[in-house]
Amino acid sequence: MPEIRYNMITREWVVIATERARRPDEFRKKIKERTEIPSFMPDCPFCPGNEDKTPPELLRLPSEGPWQVRITSNKFAALERDGRLSRTTSGIRRTVTGVGIHDVIIETPDHSKPTALLTDHEVGMVIEAYRRRYLSVLEDGRVEQVTIFKNHGEAAGTSLQHSHSQLIGTPIIPTEVRDRMETALRHYDAMGECIFCRTLEEEMAGGSRVVLETERFVAFVPFAALSPFHLWIFPKRHEASFGSVTDSDVADLARMLRLILLKLYRGLSNPDFNYTIRTAPKDSAQVRYYHWYLSVIPRVTRLAGFELGSGMFINISVPEESAQFLRDLPVE
Repeated sequence: MPEIRYNMITREWVVIATERARRPDEFRKKIKERTEIPSFMPDCPFCPGNEDKTPPELLRLPSEGPWQVRITSNKFAALERDGRLSRTTSGIRRTVTGVGIHDVIIETPDHSKPTALLTDHEVGMVIEAYRRRYLSVLEDGRVEQVTIFKNHGEAAGTSLQHSHSQLIGTPIIPTEVRDRMETALRHYDAMGECIFCRTLEEEMAGGSRVVLETERFVAFVPFAALSPFHLWIFPKRHEASFGSVTDSDVADLARMLRLILLKLYRGLSNPDFNYTIRTAPKDSAQVRYYHWYLSVIPRVTRLAGFELGSGMFINISVPEESAQFLRDLPVE
């Protein structure tokens, strides 16, 4: 019998289509022909030696010698870095000048390596670059929200093969962020607890949807996962803002993220995916009711008419089975 499950964090109903469910291994990406990817491409703007093909460097790690991670402005930025923030209202027409920050984080000098195949230390440098740039962008008085995300593969929206992620600082707080903040606040007012902390507590106690646990983080498939192998990585310590992560958090999150991506890489044959860091807005960094986390969404199915027309999702993989499949995959 199918179930319609409710996600208390996102306020979304999800159809778990048990009668149409596929076995977890049926979601493996079909690879028509494997081609060897070189570690350097002469025409790739992200490869070492081609630094002049990108906008000026904003951050590099390490700061001296050959770089491992570079951050530059996005050459095709969605928002204008220079300019004054202003708002205009005329009847039903409301506009805000499109100013903000749009960066590219080049995760490795090796053109051939996806994030899943980097070392813990190398992924740690990526996370550290995220943290430094996140805190720096928040100092811009025009920026209200910073979103860090990665697109991997054509179905996920990437246009360049070289492993990279992006950061966008917007002058407004996106509606989805506001909605989740308000939902979390209502729960806190009614129950006196953080809904994220409560969710984490119950997932760890039940265990059936937990994929991996480290000292400081837990990765699990949500009870009402929107799609197959949808994963959330929660910090065990309550923090509303990603900017609150410590050095120890960075190292532990790097290991967690690498292992999760490696499980997907091996178990689903390097699927296209997106991940994003969901964090509180700038002025809500210390609230007790919100909890930052990292969401990983493999692109193994597509949205269709029902999802677009209703706003509900149909998940053709049972979350508990997805979690067990990933949990059982060896990664070391």
